[in-house]
Amino acid sequence: MAAHFSVARAARQLSSSAARRPSAFVCQRWQRPAIVERRLFSGSAAVREKKYTEDHEWIELSADGKTCTLGISEYAAKALGDVVYIELPQVEMDVAAGDAIGAVESVKSASDILTPIGGTVTEVNDALQEKPGQINKDPEGESWIARLKVEGEPEGKMMSKEEYTAFTEEA
Repeated sequence: MAAHFSVARAARQLSSSAARRPSAFVCQRWQRPAIVERRLFSGSAAVREKKYTEDHEWIELSADGKTCTLGISEYAAKALGDVVYIELPQVEMDVAAGDAIGAVESVKSASDILTPIGGTVTEVNDALQEKPGQINKDPEGESWIARLKVEGEPEGKMMSKEEYTAFTEEA
């Protein structure tokens, strides 16, 4: 049985490699056009990189640059301690860069959520209203705060993950 599978695998490999090789007996004009291989996610990694602010929020622009997702950093979530309440922005609220769009309250303190970019709030993470403690578990993933339709460029100092890590270690 194992021999049967290895023979079949070898036949598939030979036939697939033979199909890719041009034959000396076939006119180049009659050959099938070469399949163009495309690399997935070729430019999206740089575009979708999270950027961090000195106020401990993160922003992630969409691939087209028209929308973004906003949240608080892991550092901020740990510094706050157990979150007990989150005030989320209103959908369709217009905001300017630097505006407070909500607040996070914990057993230790409260902190405003500032947006580094102007735009219109298109969506909020309603799951945080019911379970605000989720932000302590995954602040830079499923526990995002809001999504905005972007108007303009981010203002203030925007840092990469490495720069932000160095910034928080200095504090």
